[in-house]
Amino acid sequence: MSTLDEAIKQLLSIEGATGAAVVDHSSGMALAQGGSPGFDLGVAAAGNSNVVSAKLRTMADLGLDSDIEDILITLDGQYHLINVLNSGGSKGLFVYLVLDRTYANLALARHKLNNLAKGITI
Repeated sequence: MSTLDEAIKQLLSIEGATGAAVVDHSSGMALAQGGSPGFDLGVAAAGNSNVVSAKLRTMADLGLDSDIEDILITLDGQYHLINVLNSGGSKGLFVYLVLDRTYANLALARHKLNNLAKGITI
């Protein structure tokens, strides 16, 4: 699990990051997590697995043959980024990243998240 722990460290090094988790979207279980976003990251990870599952079902209902890259949820003081992992070694997982809007550059954070997500495998 050192690979996942290292991924969490790298995700938390993104400017403005306050929390990060690698989550199995079918079970909602966080395989690794870290940071202090000001709420229970495990509960949020489980809840966001419902968001990912709902979007995947909707895409299937619409007949869309495409992969989700990311989902952005914007709150008053935070950005919540969900990056769905689609490669063979990480299929079924997503990265959940919480950013403080005061300190984060959303475009740069998305770029760094996409690059880091490519290297996550279990």
